[in-house]
Amino acid sequence: MEPVMAQTDNPFLDGMAKAFTDAAGMAQGLRAEIDTFMRQRLERLVADMDFVPREEFEAVKAMAAKARAENEALAARIAALESGSDSKSST
Repeated sequence: MEPVMAQTDNPFLDGMAKAFTDAAGMAQGLRAEIDTFMRQRLERLVADMDFVPREEFEAVKAMAAKARAENEALAARIAALESGSDSKSST
């Protein structure tokens, strides 16, 4: 046979149960307010720091890599032209 918990009509215990239930509800509400406040503060902090979106960063990174490759190709072309003009001027 299973033990059965006895129910009481004790007003003190009823009051304590209600107080704990109310406290749990207040704690959940407080947590929600703190979460909202912290989220707003972090969003404001990130906005003030002028972070660049990832897509924009990747686009600029690709442009810089392309410019670097073009600079290397132009430097090689200039070196080839200079070596050609040096050989003509020495003859």
